[in-house]
Amino acid sequence: MSLTRKMLRDIKINKTQFIAIFLMAFLGIFAYCGIYGEYYGLVQTSDEYYDLTNMADGWVHNTDFNTSAVDKVNEFATQTDRQAVIQSTADMENKPDIKLHFVEKATISKFYVIEGKDFNVDDDSGVWLDCRFAEKRNLKVGDNITFEFDGGKITKEIKGLGYSPEYIYESSPNSLTPDFSEIGFAYLSHKAYPTNLDYDTLLVKYNYSDSDFKEKLDDSIDYLSFTKKEDQLSVAKFSDEMAQHKMIGDVFPIVFIIVTFLTLLTTMTRIVTHQRSQIGILKAVGYKDKTIILHYISYGFVPVLLGAILGLITGPMIIPRMFYPTMSATYSMPSWNPGFDMSFIYIAALMVVSSIFVTYLTCRQISKENPANTLRPKPPNASSRSLIEKSGLWNHLSFNLRWNWRDARRNKFRALMTIIGVMGCVALLIAAFGMNDCMGQLKTWEYDDISHFESKLLLSSEANPMELYYILNYTNGSFIMQQSIEMKANDMEDTVMLLVSNNTDLISYTDNNRDSLEIDEGDVSISAKLADRFNLTIGDNIRWHIVGSDEWVTSKIGQIHAEPVSQGLIMSPDTLEDQGLNFTPTNIVTPEKFGEKYDSIKSVSSIDGLKKSWDQITTSVMMMVYVVTVVAVALAILVLYNLEILSFTEMGREIATLKVLGFKTNVLRKLLLTQNIIFTAIGFILGIPLGFYFMTLMMNAAGDSLYYIPTLTWGNILLSAIITFTISIGVNLLFSDRIRSLDMVEALKDVD
Repeated sequence: MSLTRKMLRDIKINKTQFIAIFLMAFLGIFAYCGIYGEYYGLVQTSDEYYDLTNMADGWVHNTDFNTSAVDKVNEFATQTDRQAVIQSTADMENKPDIKLHFVEKATISKFYVIEGKDFNVDDDSGVWLDCRFAEKRNLKVGDNITFEFDGGKITKEIKGLGYSPEYIYESSPNSLTPDFSEIGFAYLSHKAYPTNLDYDTLLVKYNYSDSDFKEKLDDSIDYLSFTKKEDQLSVAKFSDEMAQHKMIGDVFPIVFIIVTFLTLLTTMTRIVTHQRSQIGILKAVGYKDKTIILHYISYGFVPVLLGAILGLITGPMIIPRMFYPTMSATYSMPSWNPGFDMSFIYIAALMVVSSIFVTYLTCRQISKENPANTLRPKPPNASSRSLIEKSGLWNHLSFNLRWNWRDARRNKFRALMTIIGVMGCVALLIAAFGMNDCMGQLKTWEYDDISHFESKLLLSSEANPMELYYILNYTNGSFIMQQSIEMKANDMEDTVMLLVSNNTDLISYTDNNRDSLEIDEGDVSISAKLADRFNLTIGDNIRWHIVGSDEWVTSKIGQIHAEPVSQGLIMSPDTLEDQGLNFTPTNIVTPEKFGEKYDSIKSVSSIDGLKKSWDQITTSVMMMVYVVTVVAVALAILVLYNLEILSFTEMGREIATLKVLGFKTNVLRKLLLTQNIIFTAIGFILGIPLGFYFMTLMMNAAGDSLYYIPTLTWGNILLSAIITFTISIGVNLLFSDRIRSLDMVEALKDVD
């Protein structure tokens, strides 16, 4: 019989094991290439988008940039472009907010047209509109749209629809996810402005570091603020999303691949050990050691190669497509395409090469034996007496425990592989369920512990004060003010949220333990995550101003609160006015369901709607949790299945001996089950802290806006334990039935 025919016969006989090897290789590469394909797709697509539109490196804000100021900046910037960015409302139902960009040259952060004419900086009659707003409002090219701002109106023809690189993410005032029917943006020529135009934003490109550019900027002109690309709201939010996906790609697939290597090693060890006599026959009839080794290397090489190729092809095709539909509901880009990186091929090649090396290790030693020794069954591993066997405790242990102790010491490698395999699978389960728990806890913290209102009413900028007070009394509500602010401290700066609220039972403040916290009158409270990031404590001073205002104030931190979703400052209206700023309500929160229409109310958000927004914005994270859970369970089944085969093969002679000595089948099954449970328990216990560490890495990559307290719930541990031990015991019981059909003659062959 030729070696090729022998290999095909062996594959047919051991098809289950070879399918397991194939699946392990496939799952490892599928997960790695799929998750990283999704991440690289986000990176490559956004980078191409930024390059194509010449995304700004920074934004300088001031009340007006005259020609002299621009000339000074041009001395150290490679490119500049002025804009007037004005908040307006569209003359439509509910008065949606539209941010207008009156552009001077349209050379930086260019509007990306998908329908209609290219943007024309000399066209004073047209407007280029956010395509997602247009879709929600049933607007098309050729329609007219009216904008209201600064007490006046302008009506323009929609000349084009498209995207802007500055608005991959848009924030809605009353929701975590953007409501594209209520917010949008538009680009117009500077000639379309009805009067003299004051440019308040200078877009810049430069070849310096951000800090060097800002230093040169400080030395050249007076300005209100500077925002670098990484801190721009849209860029920062999308970068946070990509960072979390990358972290998942860094951790989980690597665990899959490591477990695959270990499983391949144990599987090939079992096959080679089981075929000792066949190897001896091949050696006896003249086959060289090199030929035999290459023959068995092909056993691991072929299924791993096929699995790696299939995973390499299908991973980037399937997994990214699972995430992009949910992400496109929150983020806006012209296209969503999976990415590719040469690391995919390198990892797949590494797995194939490793399969060759692993298989070589399993048959190297046996190939060195002479044919006579190889024809004999493998002798049992020798084991010296351990300290516990020499102690008095040994005699008090049951036969079951003593036998399993000695078997584990004789077969340390098998025991170690079982523990490591279980540990890896448990770590993935703990991390996946932990992320699910964290997201659920953040949701209940924000919408149960903090928010006690039923409706949140967004006030119109042209609200009638009398009507507002009527609504306030009618709904038993309370005014609050929410504004974006730019904060500076310890040479750091960021755009965060300001909440100004009266003492109301509709909004609670909490500490790190989610316990209620009272913010004293006169105190400015900063969120714990923001304090950590800026290295601030109680008593430190910060400088801040409301975005759009040039009035900076200095405040002393009086308290630190914990906020899971929105990081920033909290104070009372009186405290705000003590800072020299006016309390200007932006919302009414009320315990009543509110559905009436008033001119002063721009939009209404219910607490149920806010919870749905949370579910939507966390959909991609939860999808990752589901993928990891399913693959972890599949890995657990494959790992434990292969290890049980190896165990049964290595212990065949010992089990046969015990049967001859009169041990009943049920007693022998109990021996195997005990060992399985012990190894699984050790792997499970070791996998818990590893899983908690993985979970912490994942959540730390969730971005600067989310704040969580790492917790490991008993529910997480219990669910992981149920899955792990159910799989372990089920696989063990499946194989322990083979004790009844054990070939006693084959198992008890002389090993002298």
